Amino acid sequence: MIRRLALAAALLCAAAFPAFAQTAPIPLRAVGHFSANTHQVEIERAFYARLPGETGINLAITFNPMDQIGLQAADALRHLRSGAFDVMAVLIGQTSRDEPFFDGLDLIGVSTNVADLEKAVAAGREAFDKRLQDRFGAHALAIWPFGPQYFFCNAPVRGVADLRGLKVRSYTPSMTALLQHWGAIPVTLQFSEVYPALQRGLVACGVTSAVSAYTGNWGEVTTHVLPLSVAGGIQGHFMSAAAWRRFSPPQQQAIAAAFRKLENELWEFAKVSDAQSLACLEGRPDCTTRRFANVISPVPAEDDARVREAVSAVVLPTFRDSCNRIWGECAAVWNRTVGAARGYAIP
Repeated sequence: MIRRLALAAALLCAAAFPAFAQTAPIPLRAVGHFSANTHQVEIERAFYARLPGETGINLAITFNPMDQIGLQAADALRHLRSGAFDVMAVLIGQTSRDEPFFDGLDLIGVSTNVADLEKAVAAGREAFDKRLQDRFGAHALAIWPFGPQYFFCNAPVRGVADLRGLKVRSYTPSMTALLQHWGAIPVTLQFSEVYPALQRGLVACGVTSAVSAYTGNWGEVTTHVLPLSVAGGIQGHFMSAAAWRRFSPPQQQAIAAAFRKLENELWEFAKVSDAQSLACLEGRPDCTTRRFANVISPVPAEDDARVREAVSAVVLPTFRDSCNRIWGECAAVWNRTVGAARGYAIP
């Protein structure tokens, strides 16, 4: 009788614990964005903290922003392919040296507002994920933007014409082509390198989102903002195939659903943070946090036309030539996905 009671008590105790407490923890080494992107990193930390409970999977998660462990953004896909990390936040444009096709989701000048970028990502996601799996053995679990990419300068830049002869931070091949077309001098820098470069006068302008410029304190080393959006700053959270295979099909579905919620949260944050960050960079009264004193110039009407002209003249041909050298189907796949959604065709 005593044995039966003890057995019943043990079964009741086991049932009282979550199912994942009865299994060995599954390790997950996750790398986040640069720590200067404080809002995005906070969202990432909160996501990974709730991921075990949300999925019902016993996960042993290690999370670090990439700069805190000495990683370069451009190497993210290589780290996933090698198995060094399981999940990585990826600045997609900066990894395009390894796979030019990935730059196609957010080609400079093609999607200049969030609504257009959503259409481009929806159209290109399946082809992007297949190429990612084929080339780097990874799955695209979330794809999202930082927000409209503007010009933040330590010189009086009030239109595209003022960029001529200036050194401007670039982070994708298509952005480099655009800047050269306008007579600027592109300088490739990752985000953490831009503040000191602006501070020392090594570059006159940096291109990033308003929220990144604000949280990165660029307002301390810039004086003028040209809010001409040339892209959306597309990002991703990718999991290596080796890590993905650790999970059963139901667990994979739960993880994919959790990352979709993260993706939606980051899209919404990109939409609301843009205006708030510009207000604080300009030092307007409606800013309730730290204020800077940058001059935000109205975008000249002719500059929108200059962006469209540059897309046809240099951005699409540059993308075609670099991408087709690596993958002969590149331009054709882009035309029937992102290009069709945005009304562009590479000849």
